Amino acid sequence: MSAFTRLVAELGRFLEPALAESATAAAIVLFTVLVRLALHPLNRTAFKGATPAAGCLPVLLQLPVFFLMYQAFTTSEELLGHRLFAAPLGGTWAGALGDGGLFGAQGLVYLVLFAVIAAVAAWSTVRGRRAAAAAAAASVPAVRAKAAARGSAAGMPELTAEQQEAMRRLGGVLPLLSFGTLVTAAVVPLAAGLYLAATTAWSVAERAWLEHRRDRRPAAAGAAAAG
Repeated sequence: MSAFTRLVAELGRFLEPALAESATAAAIVLFTVLVRLALHPLNRTAFKGATPAAGCLPVLLQLPVFFLMYQAFTTSEELLGHRLFAAPLGGTWAGALGDGGLFGAQGLVYLVLFAVIAAVAAWSTVRGRRAAAAAAAASVPAVRAKAAARGSAAGMPELTAEQQEAMRRLGGVLPLLSFGTLVTAAVVPLAAGLYLAATTAWSVAERAWLEHRRDRRPAAAGAAAAG
């Protein structure tokens, strides 16, 4: 705990000349970026596996970091006094509501944080539904192509309409879990909520980038073959 606290405090001191009292909040975001950069090779490998549980291990590896952040801003005297604008990093939304209300100085900080998390969750939901629809639409032709290649089309199982609909619904529901981050951010210290917002935004952007790279490869291969 002390090493983690010292690292965040040092990052905050490094950023303080430019960001004043919000330097520690910026240090949390910077620390989150460093953690996600360290996990990127693992995320990239998991993405290539293309399984529903591909991202479980990277998520599990982030849990200790989240709990460290939670503990640091509820017990460490060195960090409890730091703020993000008007809101203390060790405070919660309930405390902000009791000190100025929903649109008070502290309440506005939380509203911006919630808006960022909601925007990221909405983007993730839209992308998830599009990906699920595309996967369901392509599933039957893909199965038939494999069957034809093996010369046993009659023996290959094909997805029924019900199975395709189940896949589509599952793909639409899973991204909605991102909205659960809103509930968590509303009850944990602001520092932990800031970490959640930063790591969730990174996750969605990272997956979009990996999907973009994956989709470009066939086009690049086709262009090379045509040339």
